[in-house]
Formats: sequence, C-alpha cells, structure tokens
Amino acid sequence: MNFKPFNQPAPQLGNQYDADRVLRSYLRRTLPPDMLAAVEPSLREMGELAGGELYDLQLADRLNEPALTQWDAWGERVDRIEVTAVWQRAERLAAEFGLVAAAYEGGYGRFARPYQFALAYLFHPSTDVYTCPLAMTDGAARTLLLSGNRALIDRAVPHLTSRDPATFWTSGQWMTESTGGSDVGLSETVACRDADAWQLFGRKWFTSATTSQMALTLARPEGNGPGGRGLALFYLELRDDDGRLNHITVNRLKDKLGTRKVPTAELMLEGAPAELVREPANGVRNIIPMLHLTRTWNSVMAAAIMRRGLALARDYARRREAFGALLAHQPLHLDTLAGLQAEAEAAFHLSFYLVELIGRDEAGDLAPEEAGLLRLLTSIAKLTTGRQAVAVASEVLEAHGGAGYVEDTGLPLLLRDSQVLPIWEGTTNVLALDALRALGHDPAAIVALQGKVRAAVQGALDPALAAAGGVALQAVYKALHWLQEHTADRLALEAGARRFAHTIGRALSLALLVEQAQWSLVHEADGRARAAAVRFSRAPIDLLVAIDLTDDRALADDEPLAA
Repeated sequence: MNFKPFNQPAPQLGNQYDADRVLRSYLRRTLPPDMLAAVEPSLREMGELAGGELYDLQLADRLNEPALTQWDAWGERVDRIEVTAVWQRAERLAAEFGLVAAAYEGGYGRFARPYQFALAYLFHPSTDVYTCPLAMTDGAARTLLLSGNRALIDRAVPHLTSRDPATFWTSGQWMTESTGGSDVGLSETVACRDADAWQLFGRKWFTSATTSQMALTLARPEGNGPGGRGLALFYLELRDDDGRLNHITVNRLKDKLGTRKVPTAELMLEGAPAELVREPANGVRNIIPMLHLTRTWNSVMAAAIMRRGLALARDYARRREAFGALLAHQPLHLDTLAGLQAEAEAAFHLSFYLVELIGRDEAGDLAPEEAGLLRLLTSIAKLTTGRQAVAVASEVLEAHGGAGYVEDTGLPLLLRDSQVLPIWEGTTNVLALDALRALGHDPAAIVALQGKVRAAVQGALDPALAAAGGVALQAVYKALHWLQEHTADRLALEAGARRFAHTIGRALSLALLVEQAQWSLVHEADGRARAAAVRFSRAPIDLLVAIDLTDDRALADDEPLAA
C-alpha cells in the first residue's frame, strides 16, 4: 500500500503593493496624481521584494541571530557584532530606496513623508525589524537639523540621508539605563569635560542597533543638577579611524522575546569622546524631535505588521479546508478576519494621518492650532496602534490553527515582534500620561482633535457611514467632557489616562476611516472601506468608565477590602 499523507500548502504572498487595497486607495486620495505616477514604480518594486525575495530570505534566515565576538584569537578585545543576512540585504536596500533620504531630498514638499512611510510600511514586515535603526536614523537627522549645530549637520546628515550604501550611516538612540527605564531623568551617565572635549562614562542598559556608525545619547555634565533638565544631548561616533569601538565595550547582546535580529546591546562608556548637540542641559527636551519620529515609525510599523498577518491569514483561508469547506467560505472565520481587517485599516489611517501632519509641519504648512495636535498624536497613535498590533497578531496565529504555533512556519515571529510595539519608545501607560502632559501644555489640542473628527465625518453622505461618524463624534465629546470633569482631580485623571487615550485614538481612527470610505465610494465605487468603517464602529470605541480608586488599590495590591 502506498500511503501519501496530506500536506497543507503554506500561505503565499504576492506583490505587497499591488495587493494592498488600503495603501493604494489612500495614496490615490492624498497624493497629487503626477507625484503618484512618479513614485508608484518604486512602491511597486518594493512590494515585489517584500512579497518575494525578502520574504523568502526572511524564512530561510529564520534561525540566524546577531553574533557578538568579544575577543579575538590572540586575546584582543574586539566586540565585533555580525548581523544576519536579512539585515545585510536590508541595509543596502534601505539606502538605495531612500527610506530615510526620501524625507529630506526636497522634491515632494509635504507629501514626502507619506511617500517615505509608504515605502517603509512595505519594507518592514520582511526585513526583521531593520526599521528600528532606520527610525532612529530619521530621528537623528531631524534632531540635528533642528539643533542648528552646523558642524554636526555637515558631518552627519549627508551620511544619514545618503542613497549610497557605501556612505549611508544609521544612528543609535541611547537613553535607557537600568535606573530609570522610561524615567530617563534618572540617568547615571556622566559627561566630563577636558578642555574643549567631552568624555562619557556610564552604562547604557538597552541600546538598539548597536552596529550603527553614530548615536545620539543623554548624559549629565559634571556639576549639573538631577532630573531631565540636568542632562545634555550628545553626539558620538562609535568607532575610531581604525574601525575599533572608541572607548566603548559591549557587555552582552540582550536575549529578548522578539526583535531577535536587532542587535540590542548593553554598553559601557569608558571615556567615549562626544560632542554637545546643543547647550549642556535640557537634554530630554532637545531629544524630543527624535522621539516624535521614532514613535511615528512605531505606529506605521504596527499597521504594517497587521497588514502582513492578514495577508497570510487571508491566503491561508483560501487554501485550508476544514469540516468540508474552505475556511474562506465559513461564516465564523470570515467574521473573525473581517474584524481584524477593520482594526488594521483603522490603525493604518491613524498612523498615516500623523505622517501627514509631520509632512505639513516640515513644509511649514501646519496651522497654529494643529501644532499641539501633532504632539498629542505622536503619543496617541503609538499607544493605540501598538496595542492593536499585538491583538491582531495573536488572532492571526490562531487563524492558522496549529501552524500558527509552530516556529518553522515563520508565523510566531509576527506575535513576538509585535509585542515590542507597545513597549519601545514608551509603554502604553507612559504615553497615556504623556498625552495628558501634552494637553496640559496646550489644552487647545483636544479641541483641534475634535475639529478634525467633525471635519472628517461631516462629508459622509452614506447613511451607514454617517452613523459610524456619529459614534466617533459622540466618543470624542464624552472624552472632552471627562477631561474637563477630572482636571482638578489628579489621581482620577491619571487612573483614567489609558482609557481616555484609547478613546480619542480609536474615535479619531474611526473618523478617518469614514472619511476614506466616503471618498472610496464616490471615486472608486468600492464599498470595502465602508464595510471596514461600519465594522470598526461596532467595536469598542468609547472606553471611558467610572473608576473607583479604592477598588483599584485593593485589586492591584491584592489586599483585603471591606465589604
């Protein structure tokens, strides 16, 4: 007897630009037609790489990780880090496609940022989080340009924005220390001045992309006071003229749940030469432009990872038969995928609206009342999409059944790499509090957000979209009322900050979905965006509930509570 067992075909990817309705429709709506015609070939080429060569290489390279060699055969300390094949290929492509340069070349004005992030959105899922150093590189270029430090601008920015792989640099962002985590004001790194030179001493607990050529980092000049104001922002280059780490040693590479291809290291600075970027104080304030951009990258990459998971789950559903029918023909499975798609589309539009605001700000086209909204949304978009990405990735694995739990399918990578998104660049709680601080500095930001929601939904002519828009407006109105009601009660305000942030993030996402859906109905005769908006409007949008701090304390501390 010849027995031939059944083998389930793996899910397949095609050109990830051509297959992405949401991205293509958004670009048709927002970019000038002549610009779209000019940039679309590069987007299509990136989509082909992402669904073909790069995805195949990612699967083949699955077991490889960065390797640290601390000593050579003759006892010399070398601290050499070797990255994986995917990262080596990704670095070259990132330069050639201008994944950083596209934002700085000046040809497309306020539309340069949407184009740049569209490229990055396609690039991210197949390149093992090489977008991590790209995010920091983009942030470093912007921070240096805004600093006015002409010597550092002339030295570093041409490298950071180069399209030539031979001259392209990436940048690190060294803030995290074991004393503080998100509370960077507790930094212990000391900056000592010797004549006109600065030297840095300390331990950087968590430095991503340690193979970069330069970094921006925080350190406390000797004699400065405590807290963030006492820190200063420094520029340093990691290697000397001989290519050796310059008074820097690598203690170890971090053993992480996900983003395992990112060479995240613990470093000792042992007199590392550095240069002041601006004044010898206010380092946290001076690095904010970098944080705003890295948080934006985080938001867009969250949308990208959701899109990849759904592309695989959708193709798998068309191939997998169970209980006598393809999964794609089974109502419950379709309902599950539909809910995930609505979340992914909402995340996409929230992230790219933030990108639009950044593009307009850099082009000098941002209305004064929108400046506070931009700052607010860097926190809101990141925290909203980060949580969505983890939830969607988990469901995507479940949609593949047992295969989603098996490492050599490559699917568990989606969930592990998603989990960094709510953590890196500020956890959900930290960003929720940051959003409250942003509103404290500029209370008009929430009014500007309310105005954007109103403007986005007022053109909805389709009855179902008008109803969905009403859900968004109602949630924002309630959030504004809640904020006013609790302004004088700091404890209650902080306790509800997470729900408040998620409510306005999801409400704005819904309004942007409605705006896109109405346009798509009129200009594309396509009702899929409408379906996404309606479905998302039926998910939880308003998350604000009454909070009892006594109950919270009893539950969190697990201590007795009187009946």
